[in-house]
Amino acid sequence: MKTLTEDFDVVVCGGGLAGFCAALAAARQGAKTCLVHDRPVLGGNSSSEVRVTPHGAAAFHAYARETGILSELLIEERARNHETIFENGWTNSVWDLTLYDAARVTPLLTLRLNTTVVAVELEGAGRVSAAPPATARFGYLHRPAVASGAKLTAVVARIANAETELVLRAALFVDCTGDGLVADLAGCEWRMGSEGREELGEPHAPAAPSRDTMGNSIHFRARDIGRPAPFTPPDWAVKHEDARYFYEQGRKPKDLRGGYWWLEIGVPWDTIHDAEDIRHELTRHTLGVWDWIKNRDPLTREAAANYALDWIGQVPGKRESRRIMGRHLLTEQDIQNKVAFADEIAFGGWFLDLHTPGGLLAPTSEPASAEGYKPTSDYSLKSYVGPYGLPLRSLIAKDVDNLLLAGRNVSATHAALGTVRVMATTALMGQAVGTACAQSLRCGRAPGAFTPADVGAVQQRLLRDGCFLPNVATADSTDLARRARVTASSEVAFTGIGPEDRGRHEGLTFWSDQAVPLGREELHARRGQWIALGADRVDHLEVCLINLTAEPRRVPAWLVAVDHLWDYRTEPGTPLAAAELLVPPGGPHWIHWPVGVAVNPGGYARLDLGRDPQICWPTAGAILPGHMAAYDMGHGRMRRYGNGVTLSFRIAPAQHAFGPSQVLSGVTRPHRATNLWRSDPALPLPQWLELTWGAPHWIATIELTFPGHLVREYHAYGPFYRDAQCPRDYTLEAWRDGAWVRLLEVEGNYQRQRRHELPAPVETGRLRVIVSATNGDPSAAIYEVRCYG
Repeated sequence: MKTLTEDFDVVVCGGGLAGFCAALAAARQGAKTCLVHDRPVLGGNSSSEVRVTPHGAAAFHAYARETGILSELLIEERARNHETIFENGWTNSVWDLTLYDAARVTPLLTLRLNTTVVAVELEGAGRVSAAPPATARFGYLHRPAVASGAKLTAVVARIANAETELVLRAALFVDCTGDGLVADLAGCEWRMGSEGREELGEPHAPAAPSRDTMGNSIHFRARDIGRPAPFTPPDWAVKHEDARYFYEQGRKPKDLRGGYWWLEIGVPWDTIHDAEDIRHELTRHTLGVWDWIKNRDPLTREAAANYALDWIGQVPGKRESRRIMGRHLLTEQDIQNKVAFADEIAFGGWFLDLHTPGGLLAPTSEPASAEGYKPTSDYSLKSYVGPYGLPLRSLIAKDVDNLLLAGRNVSATHAALGTVRVMATTALMGQAVGTACAQSLRCGRAPGAFTPADVGAVQQRLLRDGCFLPNVATADSTDLARRARVTASSEVAFTGIGPEDRGRHEGLTFWSDQAVPLGREELHARRGQWIALGADRVDHLEVCLINLTAEPRRVPAWLVAVDHLWDYRTEPGTPLAAAELLVPPGGPHWIHWPVGVAVNPGGYARLDLGRDPQICWPTAGAILPGHMAAYDMGHGRMRRYGNGVTLSFRIAPAQHAFGPSQVLSGVTRPHRATNLWRSDPALPLPQWLELTWGAPHWIATIELTFPGHLVREYHAYGPFYRDAQCPRDYTLEAWRDGAWVRLLEVEGNYQRQRRHELPAPVETGRLRVIVSATNGDPSAAIYEVRCYG
């Protein structure tokens, strides 16, 4: 066995999305970084070996897509890939290579693939290759800390196909292994299983603690080959005869191509030590499910006649195992109450998705699926959460001073893990801990000893690198743009949007984005439309409505002030205005409401209509950026309506909510305002945005954030997708010696965030961004401009 010893600043163990983003973040900020991964391809559960597509907050909240490194990678994959996303099982090697390419072009990042961690080295204790066992004294598995205040000096790993042992030494380590392998060997306290309700009072916790965890899954992919494709299962495959198992227990085969997350088994096996037994059981069951679809199910067998089983996974994706105890144990109450942590470094918004222990062996699948995904059920109501912030302390191991965590092994209860475990959320955690590592190296303090200023530096760097933090504002004193006055060649002043409008925003043509046809949008519950305010008055509102009866009907209407785009309170306070709207039979009709109310420009109001199933409120034929809708799901809470669509409305006077000053708001998505400059779509491109200073400044770096890839999650975007709103061709110019001088020109852009290091610093008092073409939208648009000397 050959032995190599290598020295780094940071060693990240685990190359799933959490570990990958951690390694990229650390290396991009100057840390010599090694990423160790035990598989031949990067991406973990998202890779072509497992094929789980990344989910996150935008599955439930408009404009809540995760940004930063993950967004950059997913935008790149969609632009390169010819495949359509259809949920789990489709992922091809284009995604693997997108990750591999990003790693290979990153200076200071060393990849060690096919490399498994087998031991750790601790200061004063030497090499540790086996850890003390856990006990079930609390009902769940619990392993107390072996020692507190320990310090890792190295991880020991073996390259599977090279007969080589690596000793990887570093100042800081990040455990993104999912199973918490490094933390376990290093002696950290951990839990595995479910806390009981009495321990912390969590609503989703079971009555009694147990060793139960969510299970592992494999996936399959089937293809229509255009001719009959017979299938004979092996004798050892499971045989299904009872349709109730599928159609009454939450396992409906909704897509013949695959994508069934419910192909899951955990209990009675241990998801770590019995992983191979679980893999075989999953294979037996998956072949049995395909046999049911192909040969037995009267509802699918005819449609599936030409489908052939093309791929079946043999690397199960895990949902849950060890949870390492950190400086803060994240609970369900933290998430439900949207606690504003002082050390907020990421956000989440997936629902509290706790799968039934046993999976395929249980009486029903995951509860939401078992009840048919009813959006207003009691279960949906108590499980719908976010967006919420996540604290850095939950990502710092409490027992090892220089060990950080990211992924499903972070410091959270079983109930809280139900929402934070999804990959888009864990990727944000990864970027956060990679950024924290870089800050630790700069300041010379371990992450657990960070001062408030250190935490602030991490937060500001995350914001600069494209991330979003719900409760943290940009406060970067080195950004010269924040001292500038901003003007533009034009700005849109909107007066509303209707069914007849057409637009190319955010992929309206893709599968999850289909507008409901006119006449099929009945007001089964109170429904609201957010409206960005850009004037000090609302004089008139009009709503496009259809009356399905032969008699006039009266519909209650309210205009209410809301704090931000995800203020889901059904009644957030005293209405700004209220009325009853008289709707004649038939339609569609534009119903006029003379509101006549003063408002505070710069934020949002919400136009609500009361419940009346005989009245329809159609969606618009396009999306007005930053304008979403929601409906009353019960108990005083609303829920996103129609995947981020805009409902049809008109407003007077025209609202100036997309002015040039929005690019200095410090927020790069709609939140408390639109935070977006948009040019007048009636005017031709090019259009420009200009920054002017009272005195010249030396500028070396210009950073731009463009719109797109926000309103819906990754699954909504098609092959070779390039967001229409994103500027494609643009130029940067500086005013020098009485004339505009071109600094650089970009063609063919589709990325949301661009950072331009100028060939040489330029001294100027005026800077212009000139957008000469977008990827299809008639308006030029920019979320943010930053300038650094």
